[in-house]
Amino acid sequence: MYSERCDRTADRLREIGADGLLCFPSRNLQYLTGFHEEPGERHLFLVLPAEGDPALLVPALYETQIREGTTVPEVRTWEDGEDPVAAVRTLLADRNLREGHLLVDDRMWARFTQDLRAAAPAATWGLASEALVDLRIRKDGAELAALREAARVADAVIDDLRETADEHVGKSERALASWIAGRLETHGGSGVSFETVVGSGPNGAKPHHRSGDREIRAGDPVVLDFGTRVDGYPSDQTRTLVLAGEPPEGYPTVHEVVREAQAAAVDAIEPGIEAEAVDRVAREVIEEAGYGDAFVHRTGHGVGLDVHEEPYLVAGNDRSLEPGMVCSVEPGIYLPGRFGCRIEDLIVVTEDGAERLNRTDRGWR
Repeated sequence: MYSERCDRTADRLREIGADGLLCFPSRNLQYLTGFHEEPGERHLFLVLPAEGDPALLVPALYETQIREGTTVPEVRTWEDGEDPVAAVRTLLADRNLREGHLLVDDRMWARFTQDLRAAAPAATWGLASEALVDLRIRKDGAELAALREAARVADAVIDDLRETADEHVGKSERALASWIAGRLETHGGSGVSFETVVGSGPNGAKPHHRSGDREIRAGDPVVLDFGTRVDGYPSDQTRTLVLAGEPPEGYPTVHEVVREAQAAAVDAIEPGIEAEAVDRVAREVIEEAGYGDAFVHRTGHGVGLDVHEEPYLVAGNDRSLEPGMVCSVEPGIYLPGRFGCRIEDLIVVTEDGAERLNRTDRGWR
């Protein structure tokens, strides 16, 4: 699978007139080789030329796990105490890549991009997304299977939370986030796919509030946004629940508007619709209810190895959706000082519409 991905990437490089691609530890590296590592201070690169075989340059201490975990035909190493830039320069020269147009990871650390410039001073530079977005944006069967399983795990935790709701009143947001992480592991997930959002009461009006010391109270709407990973692929799902008691005045109405906006956007998804049109559908429902100014973010984003990737469901994105694309649909309303509400599911674009990966109840009770 990874060799085929490298071959398709080389084809894409030739199509767009690029001579090579360089990845450091990133989701792009994982997509192309199966190897995942967080970026560190040592130089570790995949060099993938448009013509010729790819190669990995890695610190010697990674050699065994790299050789066991990837199918890249050539692995070169450098020792602590040696000059890694010299090793990069030699590898680029061997692949005829010290000049021409080279693409680097969009999020590559500046230190490494500067060292690559030093190793190939005659080259011009672009971003890996120029080649990889069109390859990564449509998920294959193995990717969809992992995403479905990750979504199932997140759904199972929401079901657990509903069954134990009363037990969580009086806990801090941070304590509930920790409980969620434990349940994700219990149901077969691997860690959390991003820092869990538990936003209770007025904290829910901050779309990317994390989890603090505020005590969850009866009647609080609690925004719960979390996920896990399965085979490297994440879930990302949001429910806004009132764990006990009755919600504040106006909340049931707001929640119903968000639920209707989300349902309308999901119903609109089909092959050929433009990403911005899905955003517009959700936004129109919220605007007609009088809360347009309180919907402060895009309707959704693509999900793959990265939690946020193409396609983005946002105004100005005229990209047409295609079968195999996966995206979140997550409209929200945020009333500062009062509460927030967001409902999010992951959606797969199918041949004739859309499939929800998250299936739990979307009500607030």
